[in-house]
Amino acid sequence: MKIQQKTVPLPKNTRAHRVSFLMNDEEYQAVARHLSRYRITNKSNWYRSIILTHVVRVMDADYPTLFNENEMRR
Repeated sequence: MKIQQKTVPLPKNTRAHRVSFLMNDEEYQAVARHLSRYRITNKSNWYRSIILTHVVRVMDADYPTLFNENEMRR
């Protein structure tokens, strides 16, 4: 009798791309103080949310519009 293994489908939004960067001592200490002060335990999630929030804000500001800013203020 052969036992069938159940396969679990992988979610479509798996994180497959690694991003790494370096910080100097002052930057690292500033981030460490912030994480400690606000009791943030998941650094990866925090970095992702901060970076993506910035990216979305810039994309929203740079989104093409039909009229330029001066024409819309009239």
